[in-house]
Amino acid sequence: MNEKHRQLTALTVSAILAAAALATSFFERTLTAGLPLPPGVKPGLSNVAVTFACAVLGLPYALAVTAIKAGFTLLTAGPTAALLSLCGGLLSVLTMYLLLKIKTGRLSYAGVSAVSGAMHNIGQLAAASAMVGSAMYLSWLPVLLLSGVGFGLLTGVILNAVMPALMKLKWFR
Repeated sequence: MNEKHRQLTALTVSAILAAAALATSFFERTLTAGLPLPPGVKPGLSNVAVTFACAVLGLPYALAVTAIKAGFTLLTAGPTAALLSLCGGLLSVLTMYLLLKIKTGRLSYAGVSAVSGAMHNIGQLAAASAMVGSAMYLSWLPVLLLSGVGFGLLTGVILNAVMPALMKLKWFR
């Protein structure tokens, strides 16, 4: 496969991943609306697509999927939620990328996802604190760290389960 074809394939796959992330995010929002979750806690299942993009396509594509997710949040939940989504997403993806780059076989997608889930929530809390000019939101840190790690593990387990099937698709041969 020549380089131009590979780039076009990566762009197409990232568009599919972005669409899957948006659909998953929308579904997740409607699914969890009635659940008694603490404020700011959600499963983040759309991050399966982001982690796949980062692991297989690379950092620019994962950042694009993250930006598209934040844009969707802007349209559906407003500018504050979009800013929080973008800040959390950027920190999460950068962490994910670094962990995947230094991965020595000891950290599975579940481990990478758990750490990046925690970093996503740290990014959101930092942005919220900066927006109001107070560290009052940091009191949520323990709850959001636990939920970020827990739900990050879940998304990583899902990616571990579907990765073999996804890689059998002849996208990159």
